[in-house]
Amino acid sequence: MKSYQTPNAPIPAGHYAQAVSHAGLLFVSGQLPIHPDNPSWKAADIREQTRRVLLNLEAILQEAGCTRSSVVKVTVYVSDIDLWSAVNEEYAAFFGDHRPARAIVPVRDLHHGYQIELEAVAAL
Repeated sequence: MKSYQTPNAPIPAGHYAQAVSHAGLLFVSGQLPIHPDNPSWKAADIREQTRRVLLNLEAILQEAGCTRSSVVKVTVYVSDIDLWSAVNEEYAAFFGDHRPARAIVPVRDLHHGYQIELEAVAAL
C-alpha cells in the first residue's frame, strides 16, 4: 500500500491519507470543499462547493499519476437531496463524456456545515 499527499488539496486534519493505492487501484479519501491555499475560505453555494471538491479530487489524482478518466467509482454525499440537480450539472461538466459508476448519498449534516463531500476510486 502506498500513500499519496499533495499540497494542492486540503492536508488531512485527522489520521488518514488523501489517497492510498493497492492492487492497481487508487482510493481517494472523502474531500470537502476546502481550498488548500485558504482553509478558512467558504464557498458561497453548492455549485462552488462542488467545483472545489472536484478540483481537490483532480489534484490528488494528478499526484498519483491519474486523470479524471481514471476514475471508476464516485460516492457523493449531499446534505440535501434537493441540491442534487446543481451538483449533477457541475459533476457532468467536470467528467464530460467519462461516466464512472456513482452513488449519491443524502446525509443530514457534513463536517463544518459543508453541503457536499466526495470520495472516489480510480485505476492506476
